[in-house]
Amino acid sequence: MGELNKLYTRQRYLFMALDPVHIGTGQSQLGRVDNTIVREPGTNLPKIPGTSLMGAARHYASMKYGKPQAAGQHKNLKAKDPKKCPIIYTFGTYTETEGGQQGKISISDAQILLFPVNSIAGPLWVSTKEALEFAGFSMPDTVELSDESLSVFTSVNWEKDTLNLGWLSLKAITGLKITPPDVIIENKEWNSIANRLSIVSSKLFSQIVNSNLEVRTSVAINPETGAAEDKALFTYEAIPRATWLFFDVVQDDYMSEFPQTEKQYNGEDNIGDPLGETWNSPIDVLNAGFHLIEYLGIGGMITRGFGRMKQICSWEVCENES
Repeated sequence: MGELNKLYTRQRYLFMALDPVHIGTGQSQLGRVDNTIVREPGTNLPKIPGTSLMGAARHYASMKYGKPQAAGQHKNLKAKDPKKCPIIYTFGTYTETEGGQQGKISISDAQILLFPVNSIAGPLWVSTKEALEFAGFSMPDTVELSDESLSVFTSVNWEKDTLNLGWLSLKAITGLKITPPDVIIENKEWNSIANRLSIVSSKLFSQIVNSNLEVRTSVAINPETGAAEDKALFTYEAIPRATWLFFDVVQDDYMSEFPQTEKQYNGEDNIGDPLGETWNSPIDVLNAGFHLIEYLGIGGMITRGFGRMKQICSWEVCENES
């Protein structure tokens, strides 16, 4: 294990959506929604691609560092620069003349962990046993649900025999206890929902999520008149506010030459104003970019109040936790 840690580290991140999040497919289609969001092909569950997370983190880290040109390909990069610039060292770059620099981190797609659904008992956060255990949470072995099960395990103190999740009515089984990783136990966001959790089968989870996505209607505006365009009404969907998502980041710093950074860029790397923190590794650069997602958002429709996500916590994942 010690040797593996020298080669790479694996960090798991837990985020909560502060606004609806729209990561579009880039296509329109006929149906209930014109502009759909990205989904996992096997489960049909919405997700946030790792490329979207990577792009937002790089852009915002470059802004904080004061070097916006590092957010792109940086085609005027010189061969000696990659080892001096923390942004390029972390995320990599490409040039047409002098080769490029491979990044030192990889980001997986963000998967839905806890999905908010309206019920007669109030708002509930729904998940599956498989997703929670994969993310590092634990629960009693008595929590078992087959694909054909029409039951819901819940931590809500509910006295009736049935409990609805949106339009779906299920047999209620109370007394659910979910134990999170130690790093989350004292988290205020977690404690605010710990007694409002529910678990259903994987088959039902996909139906519940896709039936309770946020759908909005907008209209294109004519820039000359400032009025709505005729026949320009369109609908789009989004992952709703208060959804919890998780993903993994692997840091593979095979060069071990990260430039410790305390100051911003000012014509040259690390000679400008104080950064306000010290970057000691590529993960530190990534975290700086992730922090700004809470304020500046990710994905589409940001100017319409979409896209902000808050990092709840992160922790290193050991091999025996995979």
